[in-house]
This record gives sequence, structure tokens and C-alpha cells, in this order.
Amino acid sequence: MAQITLGGNPVNTIGNLPAVGTKIPEFKLVRTDLSVLTNEDIKGKNVVLSIFPSLGTGTCAAALRQFNIKAASMENTVVVCISKDLPFAQAGFCAAEGINNVIMGSAFRDGTFGKTFGVTFIDGKFEGLLSRAVIVTDSNGIVQYTEQVQETANEPDYDAAIKAVEAINAEVL
Repeated sequence: MAQITLGGNPVNTIGNLPAVGTKIPEFKLVRTDLSVLTNEDIKGKNVVLSIFPSLGTGTCAAALRQFNIKAASMENTVVVCISKDLPFAQAGFCAAEGINNVIMGSAFRDGTFGKTFGVTFIDGKFEGLLSRAVIVTDSNGIVQYTEQVQETANEPDYDAAIKAVEAINAEVL
């Protein structure tokens, strides 16, 4: 369990992020067109998982916008943005904002994503939602970088995530 804060108040997640050097857990998310997104769909690519509570908050929206910009320039890399927002809300937000460089994934269906990745809030005002976190994997699905954002109101460290992807790409060359 990770203890972080939400508006300065202590809150806890159901577990911890996958460890660096381990294989990313299997997952099943729902895309904006209601099809299923799994590990198989992003196999062979470097992956940035940007996990957040809800598009209805300013910080989550800002993070999505930033990763959309950064995703356009990363070689052999996909950015998957994950929340419990309904796929319809995700699609509407992306359409309104012109966001088209990321893959949206909703964890609304069964709650297993948040449990498996250790990011479901188990207390506080956001109980049941996903905490803000970033996980970067290489093209073999091995975790290379993680960040559990300590204050939920803060944006993730975009530069550190991008540097992790750049380091993966440098090793491949």
C-alpha cells in the first residue's frame, strides 16, 4: 500500500506500483469505441501508462494534454491514458481538446486494473478512483520507470518519463 496525499490529506492506495524490472501485469481496459484494450494490443512498443483519477479535474486534464503533445515525438512508443471515466466522457474530452496522439483506456468495468497495478484509492474523497501514476515499459513489457505521484493535485514528472523512454530507445540503437 502506498500512502500519498489528496489536497494535503493522507490517503492510501490498495497496493504498490509494479516494480522496475518486472513484467507489466496483464490488463483489460475499455477503449472509447467500447472495444477492449489489452497488453497484446501494445505488444512490441515502448509504453507510457499515464494513470489518473478523472478527466473532470484540472490536473488530470493538463496531464492528458501534456502526454498528448509528448507522445507525438516518441519513437516506437504509445501513451495509454487510464482513468475510471466512462469511455464516452473520454472520447468527448479528446474530441473537444483535439487529443489524438494517445490511447484512452477506461478501467470502469470491473476494477481489476486498479487492484492489479496497486493504484485504487481505498480511502479519502477519491475512494474507488485511480491514483495519479506513471509507468514506462520497454517493448518487451518490462517496467523501466514508475512514479506514484505523492500529492494527487500535482502533475507527474513528464521529463523523467520521457527520459526513461529515451533511455530505452538509446539501448535499442
